[in-house]
Amino acid sequence: MSKRKSAKYKLDRRMGENIWGRPNSPVNKRSYGPGQHGQRRKGKTSDFGLQLRAKQKLKGYYGDVTEKQFKRTYTEASKMKGDTSQNLIGLLERRLDMIVYRAKFAPTIFAARQLVSHGHIRVNGVKCNIASRRCDVNDVISLGSKAKEMALVIEAQGLPEREIPDYVAPDGTDKVSFTRVPQLDEVPYPVTMEPNLVVEFYSR
Repeated sequence: MSKRKSAKYKLDRRMGENIWGRPNSPVNKRSYGPGQHGQRRKGKTSDFGLQLRAKQKLKGYYGDVTEKQFKRTYTEASKMKGDTSQNLIGLLERRLDMIVYRAKFAPTIFAARQLVSHGHIRVNGVKCNIASRRCDVNDVISLGSKAKEMALVIEAQGLPEREIPDYVAPDGTDKVSFTRVPQLDEVPYPVTMEPNLVVEFYSR
């Protein structure tokens, strides 16, 4: 598992947006960037700058996956039939840590990744500790016995700021099925994501 080295909320402030829709995001109070130069007036952003920002935002939203992993996902999406930006979102939404997050088994994508890496998640009844594992349609993702009693999981299930999307079907409080690969407009992002600009960035 790759470890996130920088403070996750810095990404919110750098982008000037509450990327995960969390009520305690510092952007809700300070919309300017982090650091001593954060309040400087920003000039016009170039096309490259916009593409880079779109990539950093999307990559950050999915738990700040490594550049190598993210680019590999893009390359795979570009080789699939159909729209590359839609394919990219579909592949990212199939990640095990993201389905755990969507199922409200964890309050953040980072907590979801930790839940997986510590062996608390089952896929079709078998323990899996690989957060980047790609799930297939109709896979059943469930909590291990210890995880059902964890305060973190109970807290996440009661969070009011996000709902479980249609493509993740709950079966009780400790099990979900991944019913289909979603389209971009079905994914419940709290902010606008622009995977088309990510495609442009890598297509240069």
